[in-house]
Amino acid sequence: MGEGVQPSYDELAALVAAQAVELARARGEIAALRDELAELKRRLGSNSGNSSMPPSADRFGKPAPKSLRGKTGRRQGKQPSAPGANLSVVENPDAIVNHVPSACAGCGAGLRRAGDVGVVRRQVVDLPPVRPSVTEHRLRRLRCRGCGHVTTATAPREALRRRATGRTWPRWRSIC
Repeated sequence: MGEGVQPSYDELAALVAAQAVELARARGEIAALRDELAELKRRLGSNSGNSSMPPSADRFGKPAPKSLRGKTGRRQGKQPSAPGANLSVVENPDAIVNHVPSACAGCGAGLRRAGDVGVVRRQVVDLPPVRPSVTEHRLRRLRCRGCGHVTTATAPREALRRRATGRTWPRWRSIC
């Protein structure tokens, strides 16, 4: 279509039809975007209070609670003038393991006949493994020489028979 020339009826009809197709496509896209926006708003609004999400998954909720204590002017951690607290070196350790270098770290020469100039001590403190202590109580049974009756010694409280429930049997004190 040139300038000053009126379009024909067929050209206008084709233009209207093309615009109608484009308008239908745009309306479909707008509807899809509205659905996506609604889904994103729903997801953004869900938190541990209104869904099955755990509290750790809350993203855009309230900020983390702040401390109600006032500022003291001190830095966090150990203060510069405070004494340190660490394990001291033990003079008589339970075990000593000697580690001797085999080659010089500078030139790589062997150190078999090299002179000893000192030692660096590093101690590792381990707790002993926890092991249950089992005490067997043997209740002696004695027969009376006079009547022949067999008497068994009385068990201490911690060695009484236990039911499957774990309760002491017989019960000696009431639960109050």
